Amino acid sequence: MPYRKEKFITDEFYHVVLRGIDGKKLFKDIGDHYRGIFSIYEFNNAEHVAIKDRRKARVRFKKILKEAKENPPPFVDSRDKLVEVLAFCIMPNHLHLLLRQLQDEGIFKFMKKLGSGYGRYFNTKYDRKGYVFQSRFVSVRIKNDNQLKVVFAYIHSNSVSLIEPKWKERGIKNLEKVIKFIENYKWSSYQDYIGKQNFPSVAEREFLLETIGGENGCRLFMKDWLEYRGKVKEEK
Repeated sequence: MPYRKEKFITDEFYHVVLRGIDGKKLFKDIGDHYRGIFSIYEFNNAEHVAIKDRRKARVRFKKILKEAKENPPPFVDSRDKLVEVLAFCIMPNHLHLLLRQLQDEGIFKFMKKLGSGYGRYFNTKYDRKGYVFQSRFVSVRIKNDNQLKVVFAYIHSNSVSLIEPKWKERGIKNLEKVIKFIENYKWSSYQDYIGKQNFPSVAEREFLLETIGGENGCRLFMKDWLEYRGKVKEEK
């Protein structure tokens, strides 16, 4: 990962996007999706993490999920976290993250570990060599609460393009169908935000839940934002 000119500020929020090289798929099957989620969790650690065996990684992640679901918050977490992951969404050829930096250079270190760790897994599984991700990830600093809420909705609504391609340009045809799809899309943090335990140990939800107004607030904000975006596009 090349040197980046921007300096990430500790305790500040950032929307980060990591894309596959040349737009190629990063997550081809259910195993890749689980490994992606696991990587977000496991590589958020200042300590060295060595994971070579895919089977052992799956077993470890299932154990983490089981412990998180069986033990109500606060979940005991021994990681020396580089960042706070507030939201995420895995798409076939890219990954969205909402992060708050916890340590100096935490975002850069986390993204480097995430990219190289998942990249090694991907190349081994598919018997390939070379880069898996684009050389640089995209990052945008969040400057206020309104932007934070919009990014929350933007990240979790990314999956809509899987059922309504180019909806951001053409608008939403069936809002009820779209909302139902988002609420059932497994590979994001949204289910946990609305009270459906999915990957409860991966994202830190307390701050955004308080900012948006709890589980019902998340649902209402998502609906209003999608409705607004859809109507705006239809009127053009």
